[in-house]
Amino acid sequence: MTQNIWGYQDSVGYVSGTDLTGFAVEAIDGTVGSVDEHSDEAGASYLVVDTGVWIFGREILLPAGLISSIDLDRSTIYLACKKKDIEDAPEFEREKHIGDDEYHRMLAGHYGAPHT
Repeated sequence: MTQNIWGYQDSVGYVSGTDLTGFAVEAIDGTVGSVDEHSDEAGASYLVVDTGVWIFGREILLPAGLISSIDLDRSTIYLACKKKDIEDAPEFEREKHIGDDEYHRMLAGHYGAPHT
């Protein structure tokens, strides 16, 4: 797991200020959904992904540190996790959890990052 799960890693190809809204999101084993919102705030970078019909139309919050690469030409983000990892993540409620430090710690722990 990355040292900072809430940051874009230099190796993924993210350029600060790039609008990722609408990008497709792919886990190791298949399509997850598309980016509805994203943040590139230092230490609090994330994607909000609309899963469509895959998980009953649910939205999920993904720490930017889960990204393994970004293909700007194909508008696709690739993750370093499986769909099951995402499906088993703590339930996300946008209005409640976007800025909730406790939820962020819990989510980081779910993805194997150290609790801070």
